[in-house]
Amino acid sequence: MTRAVFRQQIDEGILDQAAALFARRGFAKTSVQDVADAVGLSKAGLLHHFPTKDALHEAVLAQATGLGQRVLDQVAGLPVGPARDRRALEVLVDIALAHPGLVALLLSPVLRTEAGGTEVDHAGALALRAFDVDPDGPVSERSVRVVGALGALAVLSLAAHQQDRTAEWRPHVLAACYDALGHRAATARPDQVEA
Repeated sequence: MTRAVFRQQIDEGILDQAAALFARRGFAKTSVQDVADAVGLSKAGLLHHFPTKDALHEAVLAQATGLGQRVLDQVAGLPVGPARDRRALEVLVDIALAHPGLVALLLSPVLRTEAGGTEVDHAGALALRAFDVDPDGPVSERSVRVVGALGALAVLSLAAHQQDRTAEWRPHVLAACYDALGHRAATARPDQVEA
């Protein structure tokens, strides 16, 4: 493993832990020391990676936006329909299982009255667009199903992390979310859904 890859993994771990703390406590109530403690670094060690709390927050939001854009890019060439939905879910499930802190942050505006800010809302809007849902458009059965599937994805991925069974739960999460969109999985049993 190269030094750059190792550094990137450390930075991603820091960002995910920071995102989880920002989701739980809010940005204002999360200190640099809180994040350092969560990742097992000294405050000075954390500041070596991210020089300020604002820089850390900006990096978390940039990562969330980048991951949202990755989902959109993965489905951009697919026509609206079940195949596009399935691909969007596959990418989102993999992101959610790899980044539970970001999932918690993206859910935070729903779970508390303090809004996450326009950057958090922007990252969520990218996920909606992957399903061809305009976040500012009228409410429809489709928009409600997509929001339901994304909510299920978030809750199930966080539960899978808590149980330390992300690989085992992945096909079940995909099947549940695909079903929430109104599609039926190609197979009858969720454990047989393609990964």
